[in-house]
Parts: sequence; C-alpha cells; structure tokens
Amino acid sequence: MGMGAMMVPAFASGRQVTAEVLMEPGMDAASKKVLADIALNTAKSLGASYADARIGRYLNQYVFTREDRVQNIVNTESFGVGVRVIANGTWGFASTDDVTEEGIRKATNQAVAIAKANGKIQKEPVQLAPVESHGEVSWKTPLKKNSMEVPVSEKVDLLLSANASALENGASFVNSALFMVNEQKYFASTEGSYIDQDVHRIWPTFGVTVVDRDAGKFKSRDSLSAPMGMGFEYMDGTESEKLEGPAGIKLYRHSYDIVEDAAAAAIQAKEMLSAKSVDAGKYSLVLEPNHLGLTIHESVGHPLELDRVLGYEANYAGTSFATLDKWKSGDFKYGSDLVNLVADKTQPYSLGAVGYDDEGVKTKKWDLVRNGVLVNYQAIRDQVNMIDQNESHGCCYAQSWNDVQFQRMPNVSLEPGKEPYSIDEMISDVEKGIYIAGRGSYSIDQQRYNFQFGGTVFYEIKDGKIAGMLNDVAYQSNTQEFWNSCTKICDESDYRMFGSFFDGKGQPPQVSAVSHGCSTTRFDNVNVINTGRNI
Repeated sequence: MGMGAMMVPAFASGRQVTAEVLMEPGMDAASKKVLADIALNTAKSLGASYADARIGRYLNQYVFTREDRVQNIVNTESFGVGVRVIANGTWGFASTDDVTEEGIRKATNQAVAIAKANGKIQKEPVQLAPVESHGEVSWKTPLKKNSMEVPVSEKVDLLLSANASALENGASFVNSALFMVNEQKYFASTEGSYIDQDVHRIWPTFGVTVVDRDAGKFKSRDSLSAPMGMGFEYMDGTESEKLEGPAGIKLYRHSYDIVEDAAAAAIQAKEMLSAKSVDAGKYSLVLEPNHLGLTIHESVGHPLELDRVLGYEANYAGTSFATLDKWKSGDFKYGSDLVNLVADKTQPYSLGAVGYDDEGVKTKKWDLVRNGVLVNYQAIRDQVNMIDQNESHGCCYAQSWNDVQFQRMPNVSLEPGKEPYSIDEMISDVEKGIYIAGRGSYSIDQQRYNFQFGGTVFYEIKDGKIAGMLNDVAYQSNTQEFWNSCTKICDESDYRMFGSFFDGKGQPPQVSAVSHGCSTTRFDNVNVINTGRNI
C-alpha cells in the first residue's frame, strides 16, 4: 500500500477535481470519431503510411484513512489525445490536452515530423502484423455498481469500519485505502477501427500493526484482498463467494469483506508475536493464490515479455533468462508436466480484461508454457515477426493518452488441476511443509531467474496437519528449478486471482494493472531460510 501511495502523484496525473466531476459523462463516441478522423486524415496527407489516435479520459479516486480519521482523498481527471504514426518506416508520437481540431492537427504534424526525423537513423522499417478492421465497436467492464457513483461518505465509512474492527481485535495501528480507476478510451486507426471502451478497476487494502510494548516487539499483517476489474460490488457482497482456508484464513474470490479481514488481521498479528521462528531447511510449500500470484508475476510474467527477452528493457528493468534459443529448441522445461501457464486479456474480473488492446487488436488467450514446456512469449504488432508469427497477441497498452503504447504484461495465470483436489487434501499429503498466504517482500535478479519470496502469514505443516504459525519465512530458488518442483495443483473450485495495480516498466516509466490467477499449489523440496536471525 505504501508503494501504491508513492505512485499516486504519477499515476493520478491530471487536474484535481471534485468527486462530482468523476460522475459526469464524457464526450460521446460520435464526437470522438470526428476528432480522431482529423488526426488520421492529417497524418495520411503528410505522408504517414499508418496512424492511430487515442482519445482518453482517465478518472482516479483514492481514499486514505488511519485509525479513526481520513488522511486524504484524491480525485483527478485527465483528458487528451495521443497520435502515433509510421512515416518513412519509423514510429513517431505526440500528444496534447488541446482536444480541438486545431490542437489535434498540431499534434499530428509533430508526430509525423518526429517519425521522419527518426527515420534518418532507423536501420530496419517497422513491420506491423495485419489486424482485422473492426469498424465501430464498444466494450465495457461488466459492472453492477459504478465505484465513481458511490458516495465518498460511504467509502470512508467502510474503511473506518474496517479500522475499528482491527482496533477492537487488538490492533495498535491501522491504515486503509481504496483505489478506484476508470479509463474511458477511444481508439481509431487508418485501418478502419473505431473502438470505444470503458474500463473499471478497484483495489481495497490495509495494513494492521500490533505492538507488544513490554517485549519491545511488533508484528504487521496486510490485507488479503486482490485488486479486481470490477465495480463497487466487489466491496458490498453482491458477488459473494468466500472460501475457508487452513487455520481459519479467509479466502476471497469475487467479493471482499474488508471489515472481516481487518479483524482477522489483528488477531493473526497478535498470534505472530508469540509464533516460533522457522528452522531453515528444505520444505514442501503449499502456496495459496494471493501469494503465488506475485511469484507468477515476477518469474513468469516479466521474463516472457518479448521486449525484455530481446534486451529492450536492459537499461531499466533487466533482461530475461528465457532467451529465444530456449523457445526455439521446442523442449525447454520451464516447469513440471503439471505446469500450464497462459496469457489471457479476456479473463472476467481481471485487471487486464479489455475487449481490444491499445492498438486495436481484439484480445485473446494463448499459451506461454504447455505441459511444462516454453511455447510462446508476449508480443505486439511490431514484434511478432521477430518470433516468426503473423498475429499480434493483443497486449499493447499505454497508461494514459500522453504516453506511447507498448508491450505490457497481460494476465498471466497457472491453470488449475484437472482432477478434484482440495486444499485440505493437499495439506494432508504433506509430511513437512509450510502453508503461505498473502504477499510479502521479495527480490529477483535482472534476468528474472534467482529469487527470494516472503509472504503475509505462514503456518507449519507437520504430518499432514497445520501445527501452528511461523515467523521469519522466505524461500529461495531459481525460476526453472522452482516450477519444475511443482507436484500438485488444486482444482478449479479453489481458483482465485492476485493483482498488481502499479506494475512498472519502460522509459519514461509507465504503470499498468494486471491479474494472475491460480489455485493453491504445492512445490516440493524448496529451500526455506530464516529471515530473522543474525540481524
């Protein structure tokens, strides 16, 4: 949550507005089409072989509280247009918040001029994979309750109720936050697509701390929520679906009870104060989805971005161990035979769900790892030719109208097991292990290979039963070794999603939101270290 708060100044760019402005309707699609055509026609008249225009209205509302008071409420609106062109075989991009005929012509002239200037040093012309012309279409996040239309007072009351619940159950300190985003995006291209999309996301979160002043110790437990591509129905139980996890852990799927989770957090943080410290060694790990999603994000999602594989991100975010020679071999064992990892921009309730990406490609699902073997990457229109493919994967995205779109991670998920298999059955099969729920600190090297992950709560498994809470747990492995140690996956009834609201990439840096789904999964003979000793 702290990282999210630090990202607010950049992510919530735009003018500060009242909450009422967030509920006002934006420009209608017919008016957007008229303005987009000005950009497209101007670009063609200046010699561009291709052009697209994105007219975007980006709305953000963030509510922050601590104990019994509101710390901050942020409402922003950003509105403008970005124009991307190919001229002389080279990309050019320009943007403006002057969304008028004159402003759009000026930005388009600048985009074409930039492309022609860049063309003087371009070694190879841009090759775009063909894309279907969609005509005039629209897509919207399926909502039951638009978060922007819910009164701010109701949101504040909910967060303060969660805080009170934590304090009543022994918390010394608690802070909570609610992040809500609405992207109203219009895309048009010289290839005949006019796409109007309305995208909504929500993320409730908190941090609870319990202090033992006599012992001079404290422990914290963060929320077990996941950011979702949903409306406020995620918060009010209209999509109610709770699962009971081991040791009373509450598991949430398409509905989140922040008051219940805050109470449990305080109780578990108190329990952590007297929990024993883990003995380092080899363990079987039973990893629940809210935890494993982060490991998927770092060890699968990022290393299989094609631009990272090709070295485009080397100066900023590193490269990838999953080089082209491993993919071309056709037999590189990314994981065990049970491991099937898919990319999917159509997944319901996910953060990455849209109908079309930011270059007008209809979104889809595709394999990254099938039966443990690396079979594909994530690539967009000007990249797929580099891996001998002729169809974009539909994972191009820009965080705003004034940022150029580029390849971003889609939802990347581990398919559930095919046979009926529950969490209780998995635990009963473990002789010496640790059950880990929730995200924690982590580190991973520049090639997304060697890593270390912590978590939120840890429970010892001994002879098939939960034997009590543990402290100071982190596991170490490398990506290939870890995924090849996967031995069991629970079935679809346990499938849930983790999400990242602020996934950073690129120079200048941009953030995107992405989900990772899976069921509870077992990994055997993994090295566990004790993070609390020798400090």
